[in-house]
Amino acid sequence: MRTQNTCLTVAVLVGSLSALSAAEISGKVKLNGTPPPEASMKMTDPVCSKERGAETISSRHYVVGADKGLANVLVYIKEGAAPKPATGEAALLDQTKCEYQPYVMGLQAGQKLKIRNSDPTLHNVNAQPKINKGFNIGQPVKGMVAEKTFDKPEVFVRFKCDVHPWMFAYVGVLDHPYFAVTDKDGSFKISGVPAGKYTLEMIHPKCGAKTMEVTLADSDIKTLDVTLDVPAAK
Repeated sequence: MRTQNTCLTVAVLVGSLSALSAAEISGKVKLNGTPPPEASMKMTDPVCSKERGAETISSRHYVVGADKGLANVLVYIKEGAAPKPATGEAALLDQTKCEYQPYVMGLQAGQKLKIRNSDPTLHNVNAQPKINKGFNIGQPVKGMVAEKTFDKPEVFVRFKCDVHPWMFAYVGVLDHPYFAVTDKDGSFKISGVPAGKYTLEMIHPKCGAKTMEVTLADSDIKTLDVTLDVPAAK
């Protein structure tokens, strides 16, 4: 019994030391250039109109803060991170007020994804991956939840609703937990990263992707300022 307790204590200490020595990557992504105006969407569902009240609905291509901080950018380690099995709780993709929330999200391969209909109207969840297996399901009743998983890394998996053509979401599937999505101010933080040399990617559904090399020592706190450009008009 004493030997087992000793082994357990050592394991806990090793885990604690590993957590203490882990590094952190944080920073801000800003948008360079003036994005085109968002498109106003015609509300074709009277239930959606009632749910939203006075709120209008428009595309969410560029959500930009006052200081050009860009929301909905997936920041993740593209190269250098060892794959890890998913251990976190299920992620949630909600359908509320006839929009997908969040618009951009990340999860691990093998992690459960709960897809919930919070509206009293029919939604159709059409996942359109290119690497993973897709699905297309109906959720006609408020409160319905479907659980799905993606087995392979893929950035992005596009979601749409065939009933409401303005509804889209983008899900980044990674084989490790080292990722974050920028908030409304463009800020992000990735914690618990082991020391090492990595390729970091910042990707946005409209602005495309940018990569950079990052080298982390134990307990490093790396702060990055990144700029993504508005694509040239075609």
